Amino acid sequence: MRVKIFMFLFLLFLPFSLLSQEENQILNQADDLFHQMSDMPTAEKALKLYRGALNQTENKYEPYWKISRILYYIGEHAENKKEKKNTFSQGVYYAEKAIQLEPEKPDGYYWRGVNNGKYGETRGVLKSLFLVKPIKSDMNKVIELNPSYEDGGAYRVLGRVYFELPGFAGGSKEKSLEFLKKSIEIGPNDANTRLFLGETLLAMDEIEKARKELEFVLSLDDDPCWKSDVASAKKSAKELLQNKKFNKN
Repeated sequence: MRVKIFMFLFLLFLPFSLLSQEENQILNQADDLFHQMSDMPTAEKALKLYRGALNQTENKYEPYWKISRILYYIGEHAENKKEKKNTFSQGVYYAEKAIQLEPEKPDGYYWRGVNNGKYGETRGVLKSLFLVKPIKSDMNKVIELNPSYEDGGAYRVLGRVYFELPGFAGGSKEKSLEFLKKSIEIGPNDANTRLFLGETLLAMDEIEKARKELEFVLSLDDDPCWKSDVASAKKSAKELLQNKKFNKN
């Protein structure tokens, strides 16, 4: 009798075990594509896998926030403003779904803030001032929960927000510098943080310090886990080094 009960329970829970294993396999495949992607077809394939994992699991937290993350990348590389805005809006939606499931984890807040920030950039800074407060709130929540998340990513985002905002709306190069330095303390080799710091220093006419940061970006090894981010940061650093401020005698 006990053997029959055991076999019944084994067969009852076996499908759930296999489903969980298959779900994890799909997520791992998508993660591998995400970290190594350097083109849109790869990103689209990763998104398809994440959506597949979402449809196969009861615990949808991880697929939700990872879909938000991949939509940020796809939005960044979309060809037109309408497509960008639609993609970033979707990113916000999935991040909010993640927050609803796990309000004490940083992933949803971070990617909601990032997608909102990119949506605002695409729409225009002056037309998107209403997003500043929620973006700051999301990043402060990430700092509260895990300040090291994404190599100090919340500090990096806040540094960029203060850089891009006009002064009358609360923008401050000094605050940008402060937050970017905090980010670098956590992730000293993050290409985007160094790039943003170089741009902030350049705007503050700290020419040699800016040059040092931008040259540091160019010296970074190609990271196999963040191919697109490092390559993009290097391209931007090269362009910034062409600024006439660097070429004054």
